[in-house]
Amino acid sequence: MNILVTAGNTSAMIDKVRCITNIFSGRTGAGIALEAHRRGHAVTLLTSHREALGHSLPTGENWSVLTYKTFEQLHNFMKDLIPSGEFDAIVHCAAVSDYLSGGIYGLGQGNRFDPETATWAGDTMIDRAAGKVKSDEPELWLRLVRAPKLVDRIRSDWKFRGVLVKFKLEVGLTDERLLVVAEHSRVQSDADLMVANTLEGATYYAYLGAAVGHYQRVSRRDLPAKLLDAIESRGTK
Repeated sequence: MNILVTAGNTSAMIDKVRCITNIFSGRTGAGIALEAHRRGHAVTLLTSHREALGHSLPTGENWSVLTYKTFEQLHNFMKDLIPSGEFDAIVHCAAVSDYLSGGIYGLGQGNRFDPETATWAGDTMIDRAAGKVKSDEPELWLRLVRAPKLVDRIRSDWKFRGVLVKFKLEVGLTDERLLVVAEHSRVQSDADLMVANTLEGATYYAYLGAAVGHYQRVSRRDLPAKLLDAIESRGTK
């Protein structure tokens, strides 16, 4: 099989030196990519953390690593690669930004925000966008805008018809509620398989499966092998 794996996290750039990102390191996606290659599959890995692969890297034409940093860079890689039709499976493990920077602003003359009432006095803000935003502002406001869901574009916009694996992370949910949320998310994206976990349990286990009643709890150590078993059982194109 020819497998595309996305791993790591995206950064929403505030200026050329500052960004918003998340805590994820790309180790899970790297482990899945390495296990797939060990089994003889051709692997293309898109990652923001190449170092998560360690030092003993595969070589040869069946192994390719492309690195990205921003949402836009990951989007462009996926947009260019997926419509080619060369992939049999996509494992979308990357922790992609839900929001992107929509500008950064300072307070204008007479403009004031009251945090107790969540209301503004005045109506003027000043655009402070720059290559490096100055550090002398008493207060700055960052505007965030919703990012498109890349996983939802895989089927609809990029016409992928192979095996699609989606990942879902939640915080503070019981395992029972997590599985309900995960299955709804899997169906929404038309994914074949879902890997779901909570932040609290992420170090120890995840749930793998599809359809209510068909998820199994697997240890983090066993996840790459169990996931590849499930992908392989669905066959090639």
